Amino acid sequence: MNEKEKMILRYLVNHEQEKITQRELAQKLSLSLGTANEILHKLKSQGYLTRDLDIIREKIPFSKPKRAIILAAGYGMRMVPLNMEFPKGVIEVKGETLIERLIKQLQAVGITDITVIVGFMKEKYEYLIDMYNVKLKVNRYYTERKNLYSLALACQEADLTDSYIIPCDIYAKNNPFSEYELNSWYMVSQDQVYNTDVILNRKLHLKKVKNGQLGNRMVGIAYLNQSDGQLLTDRLKDYVQQVRYNDEYWESILEDKQEYVIAGRLVSSDEVIEINTYEELRDFDNNSNQLNNELINLIADVLKVNRNQIEQIELLKKGMTNRSFKFICQDKRYIMRIPGEGTGELINRQKEAQVYQVIAQHQIGENVCYINPNNGYKLTEFIENTCSCDSRKQTDLEICMGLLRNFHQLNLKVDFEFDLFGMVEFYEKLRQRSSNYRDYTEIKRRVLQLKDYIDVVKKEYVLCHIDANEDNFLLKPDGSAFLIDWEYAAMQDPDVDIAMFAIYSMYNRQQLDNVIDTYYQGQCDRETRLKIYAYVAVCGLLWSNWCEYKNSLGVDFGEYSLMQYRYAKEYSKLVLDILEEK
Repeated sequence: MNEKEKMILRYLVNHEQEKITQRELAQKLSLSLGTANEILHKLKSQGYLTRDLDIIREKIPFSKPKRAIILAAGYGMRMVPLNMEFPKGVIEVKGETLIERLIKQLQAVGITDITVIVGFMKEKYEYLIDMYNVKLKVNRYYTERKNLYSLALACQEADLTDSYIIPCDIYAKNNPFSEYELNSWYMVSQDQVYNTDVILNRKLHLKKVKNGQLGNRMVGIAYLNQSDGQLLTDRLKDYVQQVRYNDEYWESILEDKQEYVIAGRLVSSDEVIEINTYEELRDFDNNSNQLNNELINLIADVLKVNRNQIEQIELLKKGMTNRSFKFICQDKRYIMRIPGEGTGELINRQKEAQVYQVIAQHQIGENVCYINPNNGYKLTEFIENTCSCDSRKQTDLEICMGLLRNFHQLNLKVDFEFDLFGMVEFYEKLRQRSSNYRDYTEIKRRVLQLKDYIDVVKKEYVLCHIDANEDNFLLKPDGSAFLIDWEYAAMQDPDVDIAMFAIYSMYNRQQLDNVIDTYYQGQCDRETRLKIYAYVAVCGLLWSNWCEYKNSLGVDFGEYSLMQYRYAKEYSKLVLDILEEK
């Protein structure tokens, strides 16, 4: 029996009470009338159907689905700014939340064993336990691992046999689940898109597509029968033990070379809707209560527009401190910054607002339309036709150091400073536990020995950027540049900005000396160079503690965090050795 024959039998057994014509059947299953008639004739001749299209059940190995797993642990980052208030599974569409609709559809076909894998804003799903008698299972690693790990959690108590696997951000117009299934399947849409892994051929087999090629939109709902469920459970348990699958989606267990091991199930473009963005929600249900979003309303008020004029909302790459999104309004692009995890402990937003007032007239940074000194929300105009600095390119480096030098020479003032050694202690206290580095106590002691030297060496305090990393320098083709993101800015020695640029760029000593020479245009004296080395050590320890604090919140910066500790360790020794020689 081929996949199209199974598809027809599945439909007929689950719609036995309906009297349907062959033409209607063909339309519902996206088949030509000729193909449908040919298959029906074959099924009748083989004794699967009567002349009136009634199923002869004893001839067909139907199974009854017993379990459902709803994957709802992730951020749903494309749902920005909605995901600042709630996770995507509880988005309200046409009067009901997405996940409640899915649960009701499952229960309508007799499935009551439902497990929801949660993570981000897990508390928002707790009410489902009492209302629908579902089970919640928490994925503690939702920030680090894709949903293959979530699915593996669901297999700790039972395997995947006779199970539906469902993403939580799906709105199905009609119930996609059934009392009876015949074969395993993975649902795809008729939509042809580029950002997909599969294409459905005429035999309803799913084939892998290469990047950049058109394929079918992956809906994500799947059913696994008993034999496939056991096979894929074993494969899943094997994959989840291997680090290389940490960043994989659960569909990877379906892959076998250039094919999927289960068939495809094709649905029309309007049958199952995936709600991934604010605009998709607005287009599908303009009356959703959740369109009345705080951030969208704020933007509309600041720009004096209707919220429907806020278009093409797009998440920007998640930064170290903040999450941001850009959008278009009246043919102009803007960026909305949203403070990240733990930001309130790290940054004084009143001070940041003061800095933006001080630099506003000098056209150094971004044009700020709105900044809230209480919660850190910031709306800025997008700076067009720019690219970030490449700290490995000398031409870019010269432009950035020229901008930094000119900024320092403005001699701007604020009434607060960035205390390097005080911030080392502050970040250490925030992490509320011992350092993960075995020799931290010794390295900290060594870095603190530099304080007496730094206190007496020659320096002049001005407003400094502090967060002078290459991504914050935006370069235009004409050679002009902007320095953005001033949330750490305060009074300090300008040489701190040079040290910061170097350690953010993870420079070695030769590269560090080059950036010093570039800033000072070859005129840096030995004492100033040694002082910058000392700043590299102190700032390395400072940001190492910052990384350890952020890691305690579930945010990992990988090699960057290790390098900051290495700067503290290696440059504290270097400076102390030179001072001892002197």
